[in-house]
Amino acid sequence: MKTKKWKPKRILKTIWILAGLLFTIWLFYSYESDGVDKSFLQSNNLVKVEDASDYYLFEPKKEFKNVVIFYPGAMVETEAYVPLCRRLADQDIKVYLIKMPWRLASKGYNKPKDLHLFEDASKNYILAGHSQGGKMAAQFVYENPKLIDKLILIGTSHPRDISLAMIEIPVLKIYGSKDGVAGEGSIMQNKSKLPKETKFLRIEGANHCQFGYYGFQLGDDKADISREQQQKETLEAVVSFIEE
Repeated sequence: MKTKKWKPKRILKTIWILAGLLFTIWLFYSYESDGVDKSFLQSNNLVKVEDASDYYLFEPKKEFKNVVIFYPGAMVETEAYVPLCRRLADQDIKVYLIKMPWRLASKGYNKPKDLHLFEDASKNYILAGHSQGGKMAAQFVYENPKLIDKLILIGTSHPRDISLAMIEIPVLKIYGSKDGVAGEGSIMQNKSKLPKETKFLRIEGANHCQFGYYGFQLGDDKADISREQQQKETLEAVVSFIEE
């Protein structure tokens, strides 16, 4: 039986496919959550934690008025945003951290509507997202302008392909001076696609991946501040914006 000869074109094609597979696997494991204390996922006398199939729920046991729905960044394991979401709940804010199909917000950004998370008209609903999660949070508001009371965009240059300039809700955009993925230049380039009243917060020394608890992200710069400090400043800005 004759064996097929490996022609140069076939060899290159095989190498290209294998390289792509290895790169995808590397991304998957690089974006796994890292350093998340297990206590963040445990209920206590102040906050009830629920690990559901479509989200993590952090619900204050005291009376609350504000509900945050959070979208993770692309490929990032959902648990990477548990610390920020749990700390928001500690401030008497109910939080749904959405679990996206294949870790892609583009595939699951309509989940809050599908899950009927907006049924209590007495609450204020704040949609937030990091990186691609921010992109899809902007897309959700664009498509459902009446469902959201406030929008928070973290570490993202979006909206780029749509304009939210005419929406009538408060918007907060948080970014880091050392973010190599969503740099300040691209953020300011798209400033006109947000309302004129949008609040921009620049965290000095913050990079892209430290908005969550996961490994180093391709293209990002090294932060000049610790993850804990970046998370602290992000938390303070989000809470202040929500409570205004």
